[in-house]
Amino acid sequence: MTTMSRYRCAALLLSGALLVAGCSEKAETLAEKKAAASVPGAPPGGAADIAAKAATASKVEEKTDLIEFSYSYPVEAARIPGLAAWLDSDRAAQRGALVDAAERDKAAAEKNDFPYHAHSHLETWQRITDTPRFLSLSSEIATYMGGAHGMQSFDTLIWDRKEAKRLKPLDMFESAAAFDNAAKDDLCAAIERAKAARGVAWSRDPDSPFGQCPVPSAQTIWLGSSDGKYLDRLTIAIAPYEIGPYVEGSYKINLPMSAAIVHAAKPDYKRDFLPLN
Repeated sequence: MTTMSRYRCAALLLSGALLVAGCSEKAETLAEKKAAASVPGAPPGGAADIAAKAATASKVEEKTDLIEFSYSYPVEAARIPGLAAWLDSDRAAQRGALVDAAERDKAAAEKNDFPYHAHSHLETWQRITDTPRFLSLSSEIATYMGGAHGMQSFDTLIWDRKEAKRLKPLDMFESAAAFDNAAKDDLCAAIERAKAARGVAWSRDPDSPFGQCPVPSAQTIWLGSSDGKYLDRLTIAIAPYEIGPYVEGSYKINLPMSAAIVHAAKPDYKRDFLPLN
């Protein structure tokens, strides 16, 4: 083989290697972009992106003579870095408040020679629905602060992937009043049916402590989806003492996603709702 032939072969081999390297680099870039797209809010290929894709559901439990604490959220929330960070911060805040109240009450009990019973905060976040734009979560909370009985309450949040931010369902409507006007009649009728199903007669006497229909926006609103695309389900969670005595418990009232409710949504969100036909 001549010297010129050797140069030609070397050049061909080098160009082939560069071509393969270039193709490989493009393939890796496409793979990174595709993987990053599955983790909203995480920088492509960054450490947060990798950690988010590997995230699992979170559950923290603690039980001592002072407190009982539990806080959990699902894997869908764990894989959104911004949302997971907020939930972790909320968990720390809830625990801190619980410990502060427990230490204060324990000191008072010891000073007055009263028995102290451990305070508790048990909170579970669950996925309601996961659409291309929204992750909707519900929270059920059981607390005990040393009284005659514990309490149940609720919370709610929605993560907007388009805006990469956390919302409350009411944020998606023109105003609380607009939502109330659209939902109040359906809510009152549904509460009456729910009470009847439990064998409870609902006195609408104005002098009755529970005679008034509750304000919809003052309760906990959960938004869901039946098809994984549009928000077409609505539940109002009502804690004890809101519409009945403690023994009556809490209520979870399903309402139709009426045209009036969809009409009350802000323009940017209206297209994400699907009214009941």
